[in-house]
Amino acid sequence: MDKSPNILWLNEIRKDDIPSVGGKGASLGEMTSIGLPVPQGFVVTAQAFRRFLQLTKLEDSIFDILEKLDVDDNDALNATADKVKAMVSSAAMPEAIKKEIIASYQKMGSDTVVAVRSSATAEDLPDASFAGQQDTYLNILGEADLLQSVQDCWASLYGGRAIYYRAKQGFDDRTVNIAVVVQQLVFSEKAGVMFSSHPISGAATVIIEGSWGLGEAIVSGTVSPDNYVYDRKNKRITTKTVANKSVEIIPDGNKGTKTVAVPENRQNVQVLSDVEVAKLAEFAVISEEHYKVPQDMEWGMVGNTIYILQSRPITTIQKNSVASASGKSAESAADSEIILQGYGASPGVASGPVVIVTDAKDTSRVKEGDIMVSPMTNPDMVPAMRKVVGIITDEGGMTCHAAIVSRELGTPAVVGTKKATSLLKEGQIVTIDGEKGLIYDGKLETAAPAAAAAAAVPVAAAAPIITATSVKVNVSMPEAAARAAATGADGVGLLRIEHLIIGMNKTPSWYIKNGKEEEFITELYNGIRTVLDAFRGKPVWVRTIDSPTDEFLNMAGGEDEPHEHNPMLGFRGLRRDLRQMAQFKMQAECFKRLWEAGYDNLGIMFPLVQHPREFLAAKEAFRSWGIDVDKRVLGIMVEIPASAIIIDEFIKAGIKFCSFGTNDLIQYTLAVDRNNGMIGDMYEPEHPAVMRLIKHCIEQCREAGVECSICGQAGSDPMFVKWLVNQGISSVSSNIDAIPKIRETVAKTERQILLNMAFKKN
Repeated sequence: MDKSPNILWLNEIRKDDIPSVGGKGASLGEMTSIGLPVPQGFVVTAQAFRRFLQLTKLEDSIFDILEKLDVDDNDALNATADKVKAMVSSAAMPEAIKKEIIASYQKMGSDTVVAVRSSATAEDLPDASFAGQQDTYLNILGEADLLQSVQDCWASLYGGRAIYYRAKQGFDDRTVNIAVVVQQLVFSEKAGVMFSSHPISGAATVIIEGSWGLGEAIVSGTVSPDNYVYDRKNKRITTKTVANKSVEIIPDGNKGTKTVAVPENRQNVQVLSDVEVAKLAEFAVISEEHYKVPQDMEWGMVGNTIYILQSRPITTIQKNSVASASGKSAESAADSEIILQGYGASPGVASGPVVIVTDAKDTSRVKEGDIMVSPMTNPDMVPAMRKVVGIITDEGGMTCHAAIVSRELGTPAVVGTKKATSLLKEGQIVTIDGEKGLIYDGKLETAAPAAAAAAAVPVAAAAPIITATSVKVNVSMPEAAARAAATGADGVGLLRIEHLIIGMNKTPSWYIKNGKEEEFITELYNGIRTVLDAFRGKPVWVRTIDSPTDEFLNMAGGEDEPHEHNPMLGFRGLRRDLRQMAQFKMQAECFKRLWEAGYDNLGIMFPLVQHPREFLAAKEAFRSWGIDVDKRVLGIMVEIPASAIIIDEFIKAGIKFCSFGTNDLIQYTLAVDRNNGMIGDMYEPEHPAVMRLIKHCIEQCREAGVECSICGQAGSDPMFVKWLVNQGISSVSSNIDAIPKIRETVAKTERQILLNMAFKKN
C-alpha cells in the first residue's frame, strides 16, 4: 500500500482497480478504455484516503467509536455519524496529498469546472448497490473548493445511512475505503439514467429516463422524468411517456447547484428525440456486452453530444418476476377502488397503514408494517425503508433512489404518483401493487403463492435448466447465502472466509496471542454453517485463509504482521498456514466440528499451492488433529502455473478436486499486475499460455476422474465458460448475479456438443 499512488487518471484505470479507485472510478476508467464518451478526469485513490486517516491519527479513534455503535438506535446513529464526519472534515489534509491533488487539477486547467464524486471501494458491486450513500459536489471551481469537496467526500463515508447500510450488509467499516473522482463537469442541457436491460425482469429492453438540466433531478427524485422503452431486438421505441417536468437542477454560479422552475412551454415537451433514444440505447448495449452483465447508467447531453457519466451493474434483476416479491398478487382488484397510479418500481403486493414522511426527521415515527409515503426518498431514509412493507412517492421514476433501494430490499414500491402525500391520510389503510404501479383503498385479499405460480406456467423461463456440467456459485459472506441459494446453484464452488475474519476486526494471530482461540473458532463455525445450511445436500467448498498480509495491517493484531514488498507473491495461502500451524489448527478445528455435526457436504480448498508436498503436509496436519482425511473432500486452488503443469502429481497425492483461480493464474503466467494502469491492457484471460495450462489441467483431471472447476472471475464470463465446457470441465462457479446467464450458456453449449456428435455420427 505504501507505494500505491495518491492520484490515478481515468485513462490509467481499468475495471479491476476497485480497491484503489472504488466502483465508480473503476467503471469510468473501463468505459474510457472501450471508447465510450466519458469526460476527462482523475481519481484521488483509496490509498490516499487511508494515508490521510493514518497521518492525521484518526484511524483508531474513528473505528473505536463505530465498534460500540448500535445502528438500530436512530438517535445514536445520527449523533455518531455527525461526530465522525466532523472529525474527518476538520482535520488538516496532509501537505503531500494536497499538492498532488492541486497539481492534477492544474493539468486539467485551473479554470475547469468539475464534479467531485465519492467512489467507495464497496460500491457499485454486482452483489449490492451502495448508490447515493456518499456525497457528490457539482459545479466546483478553484483549488480551495476542490480540496474542501474532496475532504467532504471522505467524511461522507461515515454518514448515518452509509454506516447503517454497511452494518446490515455485513461490510466491516475498517475494510471499506473511499476514493474521490474529480471529473470535468458536463453542463447538461438534458440528462438522465438508463438501464441496458429491464431492472426487474432482465428483459432485453433498454429503459431510458430523461429530464431537463442535470441528472441529479432524476436520481434524487426531484422530478418525474420522461420514460422511453426501447426494444433491443427490433431496434424501435415501444413505449414513450412524456411527463410534466416542472423543475430542473442547474449549476449555481461558481459553486454548487440550484433547483429552478422550467418555463411552461418546455414542461410537457418530449426531452429526447427518437434518434437520441436510439443512440443512447446503442451505448447501453455496448456497455452491457462489455461488462457481460446488465448496466445501470447515467448520461448527459450538450447540444447533440452525448456523454456517459456512469455505468454500474444492475443488482435487482429477479429470477422470476411474474410472481410478486412477496409471493402474492392482488386479488379481487376489479372490485376495489384504485385511488392512485404511478410507476411500478419494485414488484410485490402489500397492505398497511400510511405513514407520511416528508424528511429524515419523520422517520422515527415509522414502524414495522407501515406503508411509507414521501414526496421523494433520500439515502437518510434507508433505515426506515427497511422497516416498511411498501413505499409510495410523489416524484421519481424507475431509476430514482426510492426505486433502486426498494428493489434491492425486495419491498413493493410505486413512484411518481404526483399527489400521494396530499391525497393519502396518516393511518389510512391502503394496498400497493408494485408491479402494476397501482394504489388501492383498504386492504385487498391476496392470492396464495401457489396461485401466483400457476399464473406463471406459460412463462418458458420458469422451467429449470438441467446441465451435466455443475453450475456453482461464489459466496463471500454468510449474509449472501440465502440469495446465492435462491439462484438454484448446484453448490458453492468458493466460500471465501476472509470476509468473516475481516468482520471480526482482529487477525487470527491476535486470537492466538490473547488466548481467545475458541472465540475465533466459534465465529468461523457459525459463519460457515450459515452457508452450509442454505446448501443442504450440495457441495460447499471452503477456501482456507488466503489474505495477503497488507489486508491485516489495519486490524487489531496488525502490528505483528510482516511488511512485505509484494504481498501477493508472499506470505499468504497454504504456505502461511504451514508456517503458522496455530492459525491452521484453529481453522481445522472449525472444519472438524462441522463434519462431526453432520455437514458432510463440506469440502476444503487449499490456496496458493505450488507443490504436492504442501498438500500432503496439510493432509498430515489435519490427520494429526483427529480428522479422518481419507473420508473428507480436500482439494486445491490452481493459481500458480507450477500447479497446473504438474497437476498429475497432485492427483497422485490424492486431491479430490481442483479449481482454477484465474485472477492469479493469469497474472502469474503473464507477469502482469492487473492493477497497474501502465500494463493493465496486457492482462489477457484468453492468452494462449493461460488457455493451454487450463486445457492441460482439465484433460489430466478428466482422465483421472478428479473434479475440475473454476472459481475466478473468468467463471462469470459466458464466452470463457463456453470454451471451458467444450474442453470438458466438470463444473464452473460464478458470481451470484451471473448464475442464470452462465447456466443458460452451459446448457446451450452442451446441446451443441451433442448435436455436433450426432451430425458427425450420421
